[in-house]
Amino acid sequence: MDFRELRFARALQFTVQEINNSSDLLPGITLGYHIYDSCASVPMAIKVALQLANGLDLVFNDTDSCAKSAAVPALVGDSASTPAVTISRLLGPLGIPQVFDQLKRVNFTKNNYSVSFDTNGDPVAAYELVNWQLQGDGSVDFVTVGQYDASQPKGQEFSLSKVPVSVCSESCPPGTRKAVKKGRPVCCYDCINCADGEISNETDSLDCHKCLPEYWPNNEKDKCLPKPVEFLSWDEILGIILAAFSVAGSLVALSITLVFYKNRASPIVRANNSELSFLLLFSLTLCFLCSLTFIGRPTEWSCMLRHTAFGITFVLCISCVLGKTLVVLMAFKATLPGNNVMKWFGPPQQRLSVFVFTLVQVLICVLWLNVSPPFPFNNMQHFKEKIILECSLGSAIGFWAVLGYIGLLAFLCFVLAFLARKLPDNFNEAKFITFSMLIFCAVWITFIPAYVSSPGKFTVAVEIFAILASSFGLILCIFAPKCFIIVFRPEQNTKKHLMGKVPTKAL
Repeated sequence: MDFRELRFARALQFTVQEINNSSDLLPGITLGYHIYDSCASVPMAIKVALQLANGLDLVFNDTDSCAKSAAVPALVGDSASTPAVTISRLLGPLGIPQVFDQLKRVNFTKNNYSVSFDTNGDPVAAYELVNWQLQGDGSVDFVTVGQYDASQPKGQEFSLSKVPVSVCSESCPPGTRKAVKKGRPVCCYDCINCADGEISNETDSLDCHKCLPEYWPNNEKDKCLPKPVEFLSWDEILGIILAAFSVAGSLVALSITLVFYKNRASPIVRANNSELSFLLLFSLTLCFLCSLTFIGRPTEWSCMLRHTAFGITFVLCISCVLGKTLVVLMAFKATLPGNNVMKWFGPPQQRLSVFVFTLVQVLICVLWLNVSPPFPFNNMQHFKEKIILECSLGSAIGFWAVLGYIGLLAFLCFVLAFLARKLPDNFNEAKFITFSMLIFCAVWITFIPAYVSSPGKFTVAVEIFAILASSFGLILCIFAPKCFIIVFRPEQNTKKHLMGKVPTKAL
């Protein structure tokens, strides 16, 4: 079957029906038609044309007007058709004209439908665009989504009244992207979630877009939000606990200072070098308080202060402990006959040694701050979804030089105190110093791997814990036994008791 010819026949039927039903187009005239298949044969076309002209065959119509008269008023045909041209020449002498060009000028509208023909005599193509939409129950709805009108200007033939619905894949919501299925039509695709750090804020997006480094997608991955900034703050539980221990430690140091000052004339205070003891308690108070500089939002000044204050106060503390250890050794040697060593390590020399040891650390810190000081830094490497606000060391060499110098003094103090552990009991402070330095060294040796491996704000917490633990170790081992005797065993706080004690076993 030739669908093109069938379309022409249906167009003829429709045109005749519209003309007959109209009172305006051809009033008083009823058109009829009879459709033959000439089978592409000119003789067959001539035969049926003569039958029609002579009234030998009734014309299909809903009236009998054509049966009353066999006269054919006109012949409609295509000027490019061989059968039409032949019939036109045959019927021309009979006074029956053929309508060729007039057909091209037909143009009318009926029921909002335009009827016209193009330059070739073909009806102008006009189609409805129908979208087959599969429903949830398995049925199919035929929805008109637009039309095609060949009479419109070029490029405007197609017009859509609504977007066709794909029957293969649902639309991809924001937060996903479309990925075409291999070997399937373009309307068949998968919805792939955007990768970490990417968003899509449109439906059926083809690509996901990366957020800026300071931003991170929300849970739906359709919007970039500023990353939360994390640091050890004053209002979180960890910061409050560490701050409380820091303040408590400083209060303990001040309380011991008050006890020692009130009993400064007692034998147990005088026997353990009261001047260095007060300086050591002062430095321990500073050690406890310097841990507070590690809490809160890092700034340029706080980053420089926290490391330098920590380094200087701890060297001052260890220098005092080292001075007390040297005093114990020198005092024991001074008891030997003919030994006058104490005049070479009296109070002025003790003060000078503490000053020199501390000055070295001050110079290291000054050099560090001048070359490459610590500064606040937004660390976005440890965690993708948040920013760690921390103090960058600036110069790692400066930081480890500060720690290394503290470790060197602590190790030297531990060795000297260990060598002095077998001195007579009235000089047994060396035993307590040995214990305190053992705790101090253990804390800072374990601090290094914990500091390197701890992420984010826990790095700061580990450093504060090491400061507090070593400070409490020093204050408990060196001063707690003396305070216990002063407060709870005043009968033992006599020169006679101290000089007459039986030596205890060595460590």
